[in-house]
Amino acid sequence: MVNPLSAENDLPLFSQFKPEHIEPAIKELINANRKTIEQLLADNKIYTWENLVFPLENLTDTLQEKWGFVKHLNAVRDTPEWRKEHDRVMLKVTDFFVELRQHPELYQAMLSIQSSPEFAKLSMNQKKVIENYLRDFKLSGISLDKDKKEQFKALLEKLSENKNKFSQNVLDATDNWFLLITEESKLKGLPTHTLHKAKEEAEKKGQTGWRLTLDFPCYHAMISYADNRELRKEVYQAYTTLASDQSLEKNWDNGSLMVEQLKIKHAIAELLGYGSYAEYSLVKKMLKTPKEVMNFLNELIVPVKTKALQDVQLLEQFAAKKYGLDKIEPWDTRYLTEKLLEQQYNFSEEELRYYFPESHVINGLFEIANKLFKITIKEVKNFDAWHECVKLYEMFDEKQQLLGRFYMDLYARPHKRSGAWCGTCKNRIEKLDSSLQTPIAYIVANFRPRIAEEKEALLSHDEIITLFHEFGHCLHFISSKMIYPSISPDHGVSWDAIELPSQLMENWCWEEEALQLISKHIESSKPLPLDLISKLKSSKNFLIGLAMIRQLEFSVFDFELHLQSNIQNYLTIQKIIDKVRENTMVIPIPTFNRFQNTFSHIFAGSYAAGYYSYLWSEVLSADTYNFFKEKSQVFDQTVAQRYMHTILEPGGSKEFMDLYLEFRGRPPKVKALLQDWGL
Repeated sequence: MVNPLSAENDLPLFSQFKPEHIEPAIKELINANRKTIEQLLADNKIYTWENLVFPLENLTDTLQEKWGFVKHLNAVRDTPEWRKEHDRVMLKVTDFFVELRQHPELYQAMLSIQSSPEFAKLSMNQKKVIENYLRDFKLSGISLDKDKKEQFKALLEKLSENKNKFSQNVLDATDNWFLLITEESKLKGLPTHTLHKAKEEAEKKGQTGWRLTLDFPCYHAMISYADNRELRKEVYQAYTTLASDQSLEKNWDNGSLMVEQLKIKHAIAELLGYGSYAEYSLVKKMLKTPKEVMNFLNELIVPVKTKALQDVQLLEQFAAKKYGLDKIEPWDTRYLTEKLLEQQYNFSEEELRYYFPESHVINGLFEIANKLFKITIKEVKNFDAWHECVKLYEMFDEKQQLLGRFYMDLYARPHKRSGAWCGTCKNRIEKLDSSLQTPIAYIVANFRPRIAEEKEALLSHDEIITLFHEFGHCLHFISSKMIYPSISPDHGVSWDAIELPSQLMENWCWEEEALQLISKHIESSKPLPLDLISKLKSSKNFLIGLAMIRQLEFSVFDFELHLQSNIQNYLTIQKIIDKVRENTMVIPIPTFNRFQNTFSHIFAGSYAAGYYSYLWSEVLSADTYNFFKEKSQVFDQTVAQRYMHTILEPGGSKEFMDLYLEFRGRPPKVKALLQDWGL
């Protein structure tokens, strides 16, 4: 019987994948790849694109694709059996890719191609693929002696294990916390749908009352709308102490993992001659030195903190007058923000949900994409999925040629990793038989699910912003014309520019024409009225200082952390974040707060020494959106097509600054971001 994970199918057969399929399929691929690489090196004395690089792109892509299925399912439907096999095989995959980047004969073969007369005849894209390979050889220790190569490999294995364990601890700590409330009076202020969902969760467990969890939709509702201040404090404390020494359950404490990971990262950087992991990470980014990064962040701190302090003063005045509070605590800020927002603009985030049924929002998003980029998106009805709520769509260009497909898995559930992301299912790639494989992406989120009383899920405006954000990533990935994975958007684009397409798409969530396309009241079927649109737009930068100073705190903490060379214990990590907060904190943070223990972006993801990328990409996004506004038409197809052709389609075929200069005609301006924030 054919292993379903090994089988070649147009679309993955997710429901057929079992834990026992993982090792045989991946092991077989790794062994075949090793054999093919040695054969390629043995069969040729003069190496070329066709006899070495092209087949190498294909065989590595096949392994990344199959392993990608495994990683994806580990994130969206985690089970003990699947996790066990994933963790076991993960090291084999890590080993293979380290060996590949440390292969001396392969490195020399690549160098020989670059120095041959034939190199000049290659396309710009093919040259960039080879240049990327040579860069990655160096970043993987190709110049190290044998012992240090083994040391480097062992460090990467440990890092991979560590990041995976960190993520699992966060998931387990989140899944295992709940609070059962039996008196409805304690839940006053919570939205009806939150109460319904909490009651459903209690009934599923055979309990009476309301079962509150730390899944983001439930947590967000509690911290934003619960009138009971003690309840808000309890859930805030639980949420900010997850996976730490401060939580009641110590089995998932990430403290020691964080220390170990930082030591590993510094050792990796040191082996390659870098002063810090931050320096090492900047090799693949637009900003090239730690000084550039810190100068950028420091340029933002003064105006943002000034605004944040004004925001706090506004909240304090409101809290004193409305609630008699003489001091604002962190578990009050979201609640007070919602109440003040409602008072000043006469609407609430929850009120807006009734205008945003899921199907209409998604159809409106696709119509916006069509108006801008001339693409058409159609739903696919019959396909194999990993969960019943998953949907699949096809994206076509203006000539109705298939560009690619993408899955959507939007709603929170147990055993699903928190947050939202866009991932790679299949790359666009030219196959060895000259056929072209179209790309497939995943859009995953953790929105508030539909409750029994609703025909479909109703989205908040914040959730819509997240949806547009991830769709921006998806559009970048699928519309790229690159046919070699090494220069696809998620492999070849500078990491601190990768958020530009996603953050740019968020802008249309605030535009009148776009809002009318995505809104339709569930009872009247009317779009969002103009007065509500006006209020929503006016509220865009409401208390923006508080939101952005938090992003600056995360960015500076991340970068300072990865500049360190001698982190020996968890206390050092705490001291670093405390020091950062001296410059960024506007509301005192409780001593029990261990936000860093769930900072998955840098400890489980790819944003280590790169969280600032969100802010730098916001500069690019604001500056790009200004280009649309300069034309007095945010649906200007001339600008949209220029953006498509100069930013999206080229993927990672050029340095991103070169792409941006071609698009905008000048470097990005930080001033554009400050203007966008109203500063």
